[in-house]
Amino acid sequence: MSLTLREPTKVGIIGAGDIFPAYAKGLQAFGNVQLIAVADARTETAQVRADEFDIEAMTPVQLLASEAQIIINLTPPAAHLTVGQQVLEAGKHLYTEKPLAASFVEGQALMEAAARAGRRIGCAPDTFLGGAGQAARALVDCGRLGRIVAAQACMMERGPDDWHPNPEFFYKPGAGPLMDMGVYYLTQLVQLLGPVRRVSGMAHTSWLRREVPRGPRQGQGIAVETPTHVVAGLEFEAGAFVTLSTSFDVWKHRSSHIELYGEQGSVVLPDPNQFGGELSFCEQDGDWQGMAPRAFTGHHRGLGVAEMAWALAAGQPHRANGELALHVLEIMDATLRAAAKATPVLLATRCARPAPLPPGFAQQIACEVAA
Repeated sequence: MSLTLREPTKVGIIGAGDIFPAYAKGLQAFGNVQLIAVADARTETAQVRADEFDIEAMTPVQLLASEAQIIINLTPPAAHLTVGQQVLEAGKHLYTEKPLAASFVEGQALMEAAARAGRRIGCAPDTFLGGAGQAARALVDCGRLGRIVAAQACMMERGPDDWHPNPEFFYKPGAGPLMDMGVYYLTQLVQLLGPVRRVSGMAHTSWLRREVPRGPRQGQGIAVETPTHVVAGLEFEAGAFVTLSTSFDVWKHRSSHIELYGEQGSVVLPDPNQFGGELSFCEQDGDWQGMAPRAFTGHHRGLGVAEMAWALAAGQPHRANGELALHVLEIMDATLRAAAKATPVLLATRCARPAPLPPGFAQQIACEVAA
């Protein structure tokens, strides 16, 4: 298929916070998108970012009325529904930072708004489109490991208290280790194994108040309003049983990020928050073998936006799509509900596995734009 486009798709960003540079730098790598402006409720912050990346600073209202075709929402999860609805109602396609919304109910409302507006929703994370995730996908799809019967995934750390400039957000509803970081693991698992049918969960809050342990804010307190250690049991529709542990309460551990166990072998994946990383697999009881990532292994965000822009121009479905994001959001939401009720929860949504990314896709959209 041809990846050449007539001209770049114009893109704007609402939200000039800490994640903005990763998107601004990442989008520069793809020739089929052009970042034209940044907007923020804090006009001075938007201007600083605009000067840094040689783009225009706008108010949110101005950006919604601009020539941008896709608007990326980088506001906190609590604002995803309101800002997303405004983007869609303005006739723009929406690409939002993860998670899709602060709750499953809000995610459903956002999808309904997109349907009414006849516009698309894209959603982070897009890291499953990177070289590591796509290499694992090829291994699973070729049948070399046989049917995947089980898996485990682990995201455990001490939390962002001592490195993030504004860590309070991570301990509010809509965030926490599951909603903020588990989303990477679940998106990777769904693209590898398909949708989830039923979830169970256990969750607790180890400390109702945390103290920043070091750095410039050492000693400052943070009120904790969401569980900080969550364990999910996931029953996938294809039959695999998976355990996911997410925590902001652990200093160190030695567990792998993701391991899949098949009838004929196993594969170990790297951090799904990254596009690349080392993979290893074994067949039955044979030795572990290394496997090189396929294609894109960049460090900045933007591949999902660029792929969405290409799909829009080509009239094809995009891969980091709203249906996938809504299903992952329901998994997380249902896990917390299952933990609160101490009973499993059947999921209402399903989604298709996103199609594998063709080899060399990212490199081609980075280079091939018609004059």
